[in-house]
Amino acid sequence: MSPWSGTLAALPRPKAVLFDWDNTLVDSWATIHDALNFVMAAMDKPLWSLAETKEKVRLSLRESFPLHFGDRWEEARAIYLEKFRAIHLERLSPLQGREIMLRRLAEEGLYLGVVSNKTGAMLRREVDHLGWGGFFGRVVGAGDCAADKPACDPVHLALNGSDAIAGEEVWFVGDTAVDMECALASGCVPVLLGDGADTDEFARFAPRLAFADGESLFRSLPQV
Repeated sequence: MSPWSGTLAALPRPKAVLFDWDNTLVDSWATIHDALNFVMAAMDKPLWSLAETKEKVRLSLRESFPLHFGDRWEEARAIYLEKFRAIHLERLSPLQGREIMLRRLAEEGLYLGVVSNKTGAMLRREVDHLGWGGFFGRVVGAGDCAADKPACDPVHLALNGSDAIAGEEVWFVGDTAVDMECALASGCVPVLLGDGADTDEFARFAPRLAFADGESLFRSLPQV
C-alpha cells in the first residue's frame, strides 16, 4: 500500500495528464545502466551498480554530467549518447498496462503529453518506435527548453497548443521525486505511478496522489 494518501474529492477532473517517460511509461533502467557504465569505463571512473544507477539518475545530462565528470562532461555526454543511441530502440519495452492506460485516457478526451529528462531527439524516436505518437500532443525532452525538469519550462511547452494551463486541472505523473518537484514548481498535481518503495526520496517533494499501476490511475479519474 502506498504511504501517501490523497483525496480525489477536492480535485477537479483533469483536462491534461503529463507523463515522465523512463520507468514511468517504459522500462529503461538496464539500457541507462549499460550506457552509463560504458562512459564510466571510458572516463576511468568506478562503475556503478544497478542500484546506484536507480538512485542517482534523476536530472538531464547537462545538469548531472558536470557533477560527475567536471570539465570533461561534454566529452562524456557524447560517449554516453553514442552508446545509448546504439542500443536503446532494440531494448525499449513498455511497462505492463501502460499502452492500455494511455489509450483509455485519450479516449476520455484528455490531453496527454510527455515531459522527460531524456534528450529530446532520442525521446521522440522512442515514442515513434512504439507507435505512441498519436497519444501525445507534445513530447518534450531535455534540451528542448532553456531549462530541464524540474524547472517548469518543459511543462508549459508540453501544454502549449492545448486548452489546459498548468494548475489543478493538470496531473503530472512520474516515478521520482524530481517529477513531483516539477509538478509542484508548475502548480500541477503531483502523481506517483509505480511502487514508490523509496519513501525517503519523497520527503521534500511528496506526491499528492499515488497509484500502483495504470489501471488504478485510469479508474481514479473524477467523473464529469
